[in-house]
Amino acid sequence: MEVKVFDQKGKATSKKVTLSDAIFGIEPNDHAIYLDVKQHLANRRQGTHKSKERAEVSGSTRKIKKQKGTGGARAGSVKSGTRIGGGRIFGPRPRDYHFKLNVKLKQLARKSAFTYKATTDAIIVLEDPTFTAIKTQEFINMIGGLELQNEKVLLILGSKNDNVYLSSKNLKRVKVVTADSFNTFDVLNAKKVVLAESSIEVIEKILN
Repeated sequence: MEVKVFDQKGKATSKKVTLSDAIFGIEPNDHAIYLDVKQHLANRRQGTHKSKERAEVSGSTRKIKKQKGTGGARAGSVKSGTRIGGGRIFGPRPRDYHFKLNVKLKQLARKSAFTYKATTDAIIVLEDPTFTAIKTQEFINMIGGLELQNEKVLLILGSKNDNVYLSSKNLKRVKVVTADSFNTFDVLNAKKVVLAESSIEVIEKILN
């Protein structure tokens, strides 16, 4: 599919680029997307949750009452999880939520995500932005020129550009990544995906 290339001021240029059907026009695989997003969110978890169980709460180990003759159930410790102030029964423990996926499956998930964006005209190709300094207002003007000021935007650069990245850092609805570090979740979570012109070649190289 052919798309127009926009300049930094948001105006369409005379250039057009062809987006590969092998990446932006496949049959989407929803299960691959599900697994890739699930892995991304799981790998973000710290897993440091912890609650005290019976052996870890403070309290006397003295038997509360005699075993028989009370007419009630046996009770051996104030630290029992069934009592107020006792330990948590089967409480959460620190754990690692990370799991692995095959590279080909992750590639399929990213291709599927790009295809969904392409079919809804949610992909914009932009000339490589050139910022001479770190200026948030300059980045806002660029987004405004593309009429994306009220949208959640993912900007994918061909290579690292600190001026562009740091200019966007204070904007809540904008995320800037490089073509070798984006993920399926970022693509789907954005309302519009803006591809820097140089990023297309890198994306095609990685996903093919």
